[in-house]
Amino acid sequence: MKNGGFLRGSVLAIGTGSSRVDAEDAIKDLGIMFPLSFGIATKEQAQSCVKRIESDFLQEGGLLTTPYNTGQQWDAPNGWAPLQWISIKGLLNYEHKNLAREIALRSTKLNEKVFQRTGKMLEKYNVVDTNLEGGGGEYPVQDGFGWTNGVYLAIKNA
Repeated sequence: MKNGGFLRGSVLAIGTGSSRVDAEDAIKDLGIMFPLSFGIATKEQAQSCVKRIESDFLQEGGLLTTPYNTGQQWDAPNGWAPLQWISIKGLLNYEHKNLAREIALRSTKLNEKVFQRTGKMLEKYNVVDTNLEGGGGEYPVQDGFGWTNGVYLAIKNA
């Protein structure tokens, strides 16, 4: 796809014409994976997302939420369990099993590493430097967060 398959706000460009923006101008965030998770993207759009995941999001501990390091909680270096899950599910929907498996392994390995160190599952994780905890935003990292627990169990039981 010439324009990378992105709209402002990271929604896949399903239409044509003026609604598209160049990939360099698109806001990069894992929201690009929702259409894949719901099975409404084309194969070409899914392939565009795979390339973007591999080039901009995949890190040692899983997927970044955004590649922007702003100090805010939803930005780099943080990764969040719900977005790991929709990405894995979306990749599986489009037969990208190896990448989905790699993300699942990296994410659960980080969960386990932090749990071994702290005795807790956390709300968000530093997926870039897995020796550091996630941070940033307007409040401290939350312990024992339900969506992390649920995503971890869903991956492990899949």
